[in-house]
Amino acid sequence: MGLISDNDERAYLEEIKHLENWCQANNLLLNIRPVLVPPYQLPGKEGSSASLPPQTPVPSKVLRNLYTCTIESILTGNITVWFGNSTKQDRQALQRVVHSAERITHTELPDLPTIYCKRCQTKAKRIVKDPTHPNNRLFSLLMSGKRFRSLKTKTERLKRSFLPQAIWALKQGN
Repeated sequence: MGLISDNDERAYLEEIKHLENWCQANNLLLNIRPVLVPPYQLPGKEGSSASLPPQTPVPSKVLRNLYTCTIESILTGNITVWFGNSTKQDRQALQRVVHSAERITHTELPDLPTIYCKRCQTKAKRIVKDPTHPNNRLFSLLMSGKRFRSLKTKTERLKRSFLPQAIWALKQGN
């Protein structure tokens, strides 16, 4: 994201070039698809609204994409690792961020438990398909070949960890 002021794009284009070079040096592909957002009201230097351009609302779709690319990716980074054993207070605090984003974007966003379940399903399916994965053997089918074997656990902490939750998510997805 960059703000182009006074039609001077040099600083913005220089930052894009730095990003391109970094991606190339780190063997990453950069999907360059510019998104132009109409200017919205920024505080003026004098602080008076008379010097400000007319306010243009940012479309909900753009706000939602911005949320998904930034806030949601931070909130859900490695969610399969930490969500199962997070406290109720932590989950509520994080969900408040999602609700705030819903109010700002004027759209309905997926809640954290839904994201967690989908990510567990996706990761578990990848593990099942990859026989070289170290945890592949933990996703074994019962004799019927229809259901996955549940892991026997004694502690709540282990029950809420990734493997039992992923097996449960696979059962729900089938």
